[in-house]
Amino acid sequence: MDDIRHTIEKSSSRFITSLRRHIREAGLAYRTEQTYVHWIKRFIHFHKLRHPKELGVVEVEEFLSNLSVDKFCSVNTQKIALNALVYLYKRYFGVSLEGLNFKPARQYRRLPIVYSRTEIQAILSQLERTPRLMVELMYGTGLRSAELLALRVKDIDFGSNNILVRSGKGNKDRTTMLPQALIPLLERQIERVKLLHAEDIAAGFGDVYLPDALARKYPNAARDTAWQFLFPSSRIGPCPRSGELRRHHLHATALSKHIRKAVKAAGVNKPARAHAFRHSFATHLLEAGYDLRTIQELLGHSDIATTEIYTHVVNRGGKGVLSPVDRLPSNRGIEENRPVYSIAS
Repeated sequence: MDDIRHTIEKSSSRFITSLRRHIREAGLAYRTEQTYVHWIKRFIHFHKLRHPKELGVVEVEEFLSNLSVDKFCSVNTQKIALNALVYLYKRYFGVSLEGLNFKPARQYRRLPIVYSRTEIQAILSQLERTPRLMVELMYGTGLRSAELLALRVKDIDFGSNNILVRSGKGNKDRTTMLPQALIPLLERQIERVKLLHAEDIAAGFGDVYLPDALARKYPNAARDTAWQFLFPSSRIGPCPRSGELRRHHLHATALSKHIRKAVKAAGVNKPARAHAFRHSFATHLLEAGYDLRTIQELLGHSDIATTEIYTHVVNRGGKGVLSPVDRLPSNRGIEENRPVYSIAS
C-alpha cells in the first residue's frame, strides 16, 4: 500500500514531517511528495546532515553539479532534483534561488524498449491467467503499470468499450480503448473479484481504500463491489492512513517478477520492463497507420513531442531506406564456400 498517503502527526515539529504537511496543503500528488522528500533527504545527506536553513545557493549548485559530474545522472533526473529544491527554498522557506549556476547534465536521446509482435506473442505464451491478462491490457491499451494496478471494477465500461484511467500521471483522468478480445477475460476477472470480495466480507473485512475525501462523501462505497480493485492483492494488510485491515491492489513488484520470468523464458534478448508494453502499444499503432494525435490522446501525453519519440522506432527498416546490401544479387551459396582468411594473411 505504498501508494497511499500515510498519516502524519499534526503536532510534530520535525522538519520532514512539517515539509510533508506543507506539500499536502499545497495539493500536490502523493508521488510528487515522495519524490520531493527523497531528493531533499539526499541533499541533506550530501551536505553531512546540515539543516537546509543553513545552506543556500552555493550548496544547491554543488549538489546539482555533483549529480551530473560524479553521478552521471540524466538531465531529467537533475531537473527533478532541482524542482524539489526550488520547492523547498522558494515555497517552503520563502527564499529565492535566483542565479543558480551549476553543471547541467548532458541530454541524450534514448529510444524506448519496444517488443516486436512476435516477441509479444512469445512473452504472452509464458504467462497464464491474471498475469497474462495484466500484460495483455498494458499492451492492448497503453496503460502504465501504476494505472493498470489502480483500476477498479467500475473503470471497465463495457457499454462504451472504454477503460477509464483515474488520476493518471499528472493527476489527470483519461479514457483508452477496451480491447474486444479481452472482454470475456475481464468479465471472468470481475467475477473472481466479486467472489473474493464476498469472502472478505464474510471474514469481517471488505472495505477498500478510497482516495481523497470519497470515504466521507460516500460512506458505503468502500464495501461496494464497483470500487474494488480489478487486480486485488493476495493478502490483507493494514492501511497506512487508517490502520484498518484492507485488501489493496497487487503490488508492482509482483507484476515485474512475472514479466521478468516470462521474458527470460521466451528467449527475448531485451530488458524485461512493464513499460515496454506501453511503448510497444504506441509503436505498433504508429506502424498500423494511426496518426500521432490519436496515439497522444490514448497515452495521455500532454505534449505531442513526447509521442514523437515513437517515430524513431517504427519498423520501417531505417526510416524506409533499403540497405545497399539488400540490392545485391543473391550469392549466399557462393559465399558459404569462400575460404576464410585470418587477419595476419
